[in-house]
Amino acid sequence: MKPHVLQLNPILIPAINERLEALYTVHHLYAQADKEAYVREHGASIEGVITGGHTGITKALMAQLPALKVVAVNGVGTDAVDLDYARSRGLAVTATFGALTEDVADLAIGLLIASCRGIGAGDRFVRAGNWVRFPQPSSIPLSRRFSGMRVGIVGMGRVGRAIAVRAAAFGCAISYTDLRAMDDVPHRFVADLVALARDSDALVLAAAADKAEGIVDARVLDALGPQGFLVNIARGRLVNEPDLVAAIEAGRIAGAGLDVFVDEPHVPETLRNSDRVTLQAHRASATVETRTAMGEMVLASLAQGLAGQRPEMSLTT
Repeated sequence: MKPHVLQLNPILIPAINERLEALYTVHHLYAQADKEAYVREHGASIEGVITGGHTGITKALMAQLPALKVVAVNGVGTDAVDLDYARSRGLAVTATFGALTEDVADLAIGLLIASCRGIGAGDRFVRAGNWVRFPQPSSIPLSRRFSGMRVGIVGMGRVGRAIAVRAAAFGCAISYTDLRAMDDVPHRFVADLVALARDSDALVLAAAADKAEGIVDARVLDALGPQGFLVNIARGRLVNEPDLVAAIEAGRIAGAGLDVFVDEPHVPETLRNSDRVTLQAHRASATVETRTAMGEMVLASLAQGLAGQRPEMSLTT
């Protein structure tokens, strides 16, 4: 008899879904109209859970799954999972650390270049037929060179380091902040975030910082200044969004490239309407390659946890 697995979020790679269905009896909770009734009916048989970093799993739901052994997060965010409760029950909670690094770093640099060079605004200008109507060079403001910028990175973990490698290839001077200085990192450590922003032309947020909130506020944005750019591919709530909106409206920073937001999928109107802001819909890991690798890690975590082993990626056991 196949183990029963509760899936809270869809996986977009068909080959991964085929293997899940072949190995397990998969209950697609995300597709149910009455989720509470569905859990009451099937909860006692569930041994594994698949969820996403944003969705996580509540303590209340875990409590309704008495046979649960493993929660496999298809992502790197675990702040929406009650890890203390999972530990108290001996439940393995895993994540897909490492699989996302290269694509997230790629998008960070892409957002920074797009913001500096006004790529989104230029695209809209051409598509709207404005180049024909306003062919003079002054119709589009001059943009900013990315190569050689001073780049400040908030969080020098896997993603932060990958961003640093890419930015250094463009001749950028790299500084960073984290909980401590890293002995194996050649870049300058700046303990204070405001000081890092003041010394940077671009500030890139790459911190996991599950418990941090609003650390990029008006003080940091003012230190970044009217020639500075902000990029966030980490957590939406790392930024005090009203302060960012006010800074964009007043021109107190030059622009921003944002993949994550405080209340997704809701994005403040000012950010949506500004030509100085480049937006993505939380898509940093959304490539076939990364999502396949993540799916493989979910499969491995489920197999290990359901076999009574400690999953390699477990954060709690």
